[in-house]
Amino acid sequence: MPTGVAVGVDLGGTRVRVVASAAGWSRRVQTRAPSLTDLPGFLRRLWRRWGLSPRGVAALVVAAKGVWTPAEQRLEERRLRGLARRVRVISDVEAAFLGALGEDPGVLILAGTGSIVLGRNRRGRWARAGGLGPLLGDEGSAFYIGRWWLTATGRNTARDEERLRQIARAPDAVARIAAVAPSVLRRAAQGDRRALPFVISSQEILAALACVVAEDLRLRPPVPVSWAGSLMENRAFRTGVLRWLRRQGLRARAVPPAQPPIEAAHALATRLARGTKR
Repeated sequence: MPTGVAVGVDLGGTRVRVVASAAGWSRRVQTRAPSLTDLPGFLRRLWRRWGLSPRGVAALVVAAKGVWTPAEQRLEERRLRGLARRVRVISDVEAAFLGALGEDPGVLILAGTGSIVLGRNRRGRWARAGGLGPLLGDEGSAFYIGRWWLTATGRNTARDEERLRQIARAPDAVARIAAVAPSVLRRAAQGDRRALPFVISSQEILAALACVVAEDLRLRPPVPVSWAGSLMENRAFRTGVLRWLRRQGLRARAVPPAQPPIEAAHALATRLARGTKR
């Protein structure tokens, strides 16, 4: 049974990624994301499958969507207590920022199922825009594109109306709506005039949020801008966002992410297992 294991978890709105390692041993998995409430049970089942004991897991770092304040992080850490000797919970966008830009100042645009823009200046002050979830935010996200595409094009027949009602009532409605976005992007890339406005609107909004964060932090140009999430990993979509940054007056320097969020979470778990806080 492995001991001294460091585990990183990236819990997004659609997928969960887990990376675990110890000396001479490693495992990783990617699958459909459980809810934050169901995460402890999901990890217990994973521990059994991998032959892990909580005493053998030296550190567990969870980067979770929807967790931002210190109080929220402490609450989730208490719920995960008993799965590892040391537990730390951070927001998924913080892990994405650390993976993309490390300790350097700059702006991260995260756009996948949801969306948020996070920035940090040289003094270590953070600022963010967006990230309030599908009801009040997620502007420019895959959910944003999917929702508006479905409402604009999915009401041609009574059967279409019923399909939309079924999606809206589904427990995984947000993920199902966000899953529409890739097809809209493909349509836009092929010149579909119905799809283009939805994609352009998303790009413009994300660029505007990035400009707000950069101005709030008074970042000096050229501002390092990196990215994460399925939408921003799409090269054509990302190019459009960077183009809108220039149009909105932000002189930016595109910085490819150094590593994905899951690797940043796992690296943090490794340092925590060794007794290092960061």
